[in-house]
Amino acid sequence: MTASLSRALPQTGNVAVFTASDKVVTEAVETFRFRSAAEQKRAIALSRQLRCPQCQNQNLIESNSPVAKDLRLKVYQMVNEGQSNEAVIGFMTSRFGEFVRYKPALTPQTYLLWGGPFLLLAVFGGIIMTTIWRR
Repeated sequence: MTASLSRALPQTGNVAVFTASDKVVTEAVETFRFRSAAEQKRAIALSRQLRCPQCQNQNLIESNSPVAKDLRLKVYQMVNEGQSNEAVIGFMTSRFGEFVRYKPALTPQTYLLWGGPFLLLAVFGGIIMTTIWRR
């Protein structure tokens, strides 16, 4: 700070600026009021199961992106309204697709995803067994 600027600003003004700045930061922290501890745990568990569409490698709890903040608020609102876990996850998947789920549902479209590793293991196991038996 230059000498002329420091003389122009009284010391109490500096404190007020820091106090106002500190107040803005504390107001930016998300606080949700749940009716019970069980609802709070359920909302946190749901937010951990859902991927941030913007960050992709973080769940809604870990991400600080604006999209994740909006989705955390939506999860809170839906849990607070008494909607089921399936309704919350259904809303998110209808809006963002199956990608938003860390654990995709078992559907005909995901059979290969879930069964592929076992199928490959069986195929390679069969190949190994036939080569051993032929010798």
